[in-house]
Amino acid sequence: MGMRKDMSGRTLSRLSLLKIALVAGSALAAPSAVQAQAAPAPAQDQTAAPADAPAADDIVVTGFRQSLEKALNVKRISVAAVDAIVAEDIAKFPDQNLAESLQRIPGISIVRDAGEGRAITVRGLGSQFTRVRLNGLETIATSTDGASANRDRAFDFNIFASELFSSLVVHKTAEASLDEGSLGAVVDLNTGNPLAGKAGLHGALSAVASYNDLAKKTGPRLAGLVSWRNDAGTFGASLSAAYSKIYTLQMGNNSVRWAQARFDSVDGTPCFANTTGSIAAGTLAYTTARPNSGGTYRPSAACDRATLSFHPRIPRYGEINHMRERLGVTGSVQFEPTEKTKFSLDALYSRFKENRGEKWGEVLLRSNERSVDVVNPVYDANNNMIKATLNDAWVRTENYLRKSSTEFYQVGLTWDQDVTDKLRFTMVGGVSKSNADIPVETTIMFDDRDAQGYSYDYTDMRRPKLTFGTSVTDPANFQLAEIRDRPSNTTNRFKTVQLRTEWDVTDQFQIRLGGVWRRFNFDVAAYTRDASVCGNGGTSVVTSTSGTIACSLTSVFGPTAIYGFQVTPALSELFTLRPSGQPAGNTDQWLVANLPAAAAFTQLYSRPLVADAGNIRGVTEETRGGYLQADAKGNLFGLDYALNFGVRYVKTLQSSYGLVGAVNNTVKRSYDNWLPALNVALYPTQSVVIRGAVADVITRPSLGALTPGGSADGFNQRVSTGNPNLNPFRATNYDLSFEWYFARGAIASVALFKKDVKTFTQSGSITGLTYAQTGAPVTALNPSSPAAQSIGTVNDQLIQPIWTLQTTINGSGATLKGVELALQLPFNVFTENSFLRNFGIIANATFIDSSATFNLQGPITSAFVPATGALGPLSNVTVVNTLSNVSKTAWNGTIYYDDGKFSARAMVSYRGRFHEGASGTGNLLEGYGATTNLDASIRYKLTDNVEISLEGNNLLDTYRYRFTDWDADRNYENNHFGRIIMAGARFRY
Repeated sequence: MGMRKDMSGRTLSRLSLLKIALVAGSALAAPSAVQAQAAPAPAQDQTAAPADAPAADDIVVTGFRQSLEKALNVKRISVAAVDAIVAEDIAKFPDQNLAESLQRIPGISIVRDAGEGRAITVRGLGSQFTRVRLNGLETIATSTDGASANRDRAFDFNIFASELFSSLVVHKTAEASLDEGSLGAVVDLNTGNPLAGKAGLHGALSAVASYNDLAKKTGPRLAGLVSWRNDAGTFGASLSAAYSKIYTLQMGNNSVRWAQARFDSVDGTPCFANTTGSIAAGTLAYTTARPNSGGTYRPSAACDRATLSFHPRIPRYGEINHMRERLGVTGSVQFEPTEKTKFSLDALYSRFKENRGEKWGEVLLRSNERSVDVVNPVYDANNNMIKATLNDAWVRTENYLRKSSTEFYQVGLTWDQDVTDKLRFTMVGGVSKSNADIPVETTIMFDDRDAQGYSYDYTDMRRPKLTFGTSVTDPANFQLAEIRDRPSNTTNRFKTVQLRTEWDVTDQFQIRLGGVWRRFNFDVAAYTRDASVCGNGGTSVVTSTSGTIACSLTSVFGPTAIYGFQVTPALSELFTLRPSGQPAGNTDQWLVANLPAAAAFTQLYSRPLVADAGNIRGVTEETRGGYLQADAKGNLFGLDYALNFGVRYVKTLQSSYGLVGAVNNTVKRSYDNWLPALNVALYPTQSVVIRGAVADVITRPSLGALTPGGSADGFNQRVSTGNPNLNPFRATNYDLSFEWYFARGAIASVALFKKDVKTFTQSGSITGLTYAQTGAPVTALNPSSPAAQSIGTVNDQLIQPIWTLQTTINGSGATLKGVELALQLPFNVFTENSFLRNFGIIANATFIDSSATFNLQGPITSAFVPATGALGPLSNVTVVNTLSNVSKTAWNGTIYYDDGKFSARAMVSYRGRFHEGASGTGNLLEGYGATTNLDASIRYKLTDNVEISLEGNNLLDTYRYRFTDWDADRNYENNHFGRIIMAGARFRY
């Protein structure tokens, strides 16, 4: 493990070996020192140029092909399983989005939001199982998605501009010296490294226009970098900045899950009636029918069939528009006063703003089925009422606006010191903060609660036909019935101090010793201004600019009922649905609220904020740990090898708090983990590497599940609480890979992996409770929910045994095993044709077999419980399926052409069907259907310093289909995001 010298005689640290691997072949490229572990060289020095490296008079490749070669060098010299993506040049990452770059690595799939890659899964494990380090420091970056801010351990890659980064490195196997916390992978994001560049002043500038063909809007994407290094190579500095503003449109349909419920009547058969006698005494007799509300359920073949079938809760079409604005700045200063000492100061700032608007036309079946008359229902083989006409339906239109902003910063200081020729250390310290703020999350709803002739048809689950029988464009038919505003904030903070030491005992043996202290703070605060305009009679609880109104009792039904303010043209606007996959005959126009006018009219933002108890919570984790690792290399029976083995110890001190109603609960605990790891690399020949690894790994529990607080869902009769005593996910990972570097820039590989998950968390529930039996206070109910509004009426939902208490529990083990196949093939390997030799392909595929047991709430099996007359509770069901977020098959392929002046590439990626875990309302395991995406780009160098480009993302305009039940395949949503076309130019000096 002796130190190595460069041509000038300067001593090279181990980390510098990786810099050599990255910067080889590019004088201008300046990727940072990636955090992969270099392999101790076998008999032939693996850190030197490979045997098939080009001679001095060979052509040195540049551009995309060069980035592939540099990334392959990172992989080749590592003992552990590592993959990388490296920038083609300064401020020129090969993809527009970091997540979309990562999906080119075998075993990685991405999760898209608004058409952009947002999060990743590695070898079937979701984003919460992946740890991300930025310039060597663990961190979390948080943004918002379709529902809320990210409130878990997942890292949101979409808040950063890709131009700010020089390399991504994915560690697929654990090492004792590698930060713990991942069952899937550790991902290193690396920004500038000015001392790795040429002396003098250098820079680059790019300008791109981005156009979305659905939104039909164009936004700018600008990036620039400037770096300087002195001639002596002892001081360097760099500064980069990137700005973009993009517009995308998301269009399609949504059901908000499917559910079971009792209806007013089915094909003319009344389902409710007045009664005499007693259910308990067996003297129950039915008299006059009770339409729309009240009464006792009257079993019949028609009513029972409709009750026990699943129907869409809120069938609807609509559009979601996104405006996303990013600003990112990075800075790096490096000072190397002697050949033994180097200081690096790295800082990054990012601001990500998004405005998200939604407009929907729907029927609110959820919790309102009691008033609905069902006509001509059609059922499929999966017990779905896929088609029906509804009378006395609750028609609703919604206009929604969320304004969000994420600010992220990180500052890190690194001190690299060679104490002697054989002993060195690295001291790293830093802080980071991600603050995701949602100051506005407003919805205003118009209702027509006795609409006639509404019909839906889900014969084609992906493209339903939804038709309103009464006018939804006439303000006279609507009342402004409900207002919402739900501001919130999610903040993540990290503080880290870490010491890493290396001692070269001999040329063949090294000892590593290190320690780490880290503190992570996660805090959520959320509030509501929600209100239904009318309660149960009396005057409205919402005061408009014209005062209050007299409200009807909730038992009053029909056109005379008053449940909101009369809609006027001044409070509304007409929405027209554009192509969203809807069939002919679908209703494509409806009124929605004019948000500024309606918010001012209801004085929404003057209403006091009410604490959203279930979303005021937090976790503090302090970790203290250390590691001892030995690295060795040598030759055994004529076979070169390199290995590392060691153990990591970590103690986690956890404190979590949360609200139940107005009560703040805090729970503290701690736990220890010993995490041994072994990585071995064998070198049968200069071009073949065989790797094996085994390690114990952990991922700490989901942040949302750790809260000792809870929330009450008065729409779905469910009380949810956290569990601060959850154990971490624990697993033993096994890996075996075979890599053949058969030519320069080429590899064919097979990797086998198995994850023996000993513990993981899952949902647990108790059904058939009254609200009081759940232990939650009435104050935890959202005031606009049906349960809160029913208090004191004959239909008081709190006293009925229809409530479910849901929490998260420690589950039993699961298994996951799979194989990765990868090929990187530049065509110059087998042809000297001046045209064909510039082509190449990159392809990989991952196949996974996984098994886990889930205890879930399944369908209701009884429409009428004889003892009480109530609707039966959800059943308890045990399901065996894959682990959450596991696609059994995923692959992607890229074909490229690069002659140094002109380059082009096209990439197609496929991800198979997968589930995300427990669903709700009796559905089992919701998730996403299979997707195929196509991206392409063309670049041309006008001069050595000027390049123009044309790129296209999502060229197939792929629809994203989401289902609520794995077997029944019930539609949750199906939408598309449009194609993104980018044209621009890049300049460097």
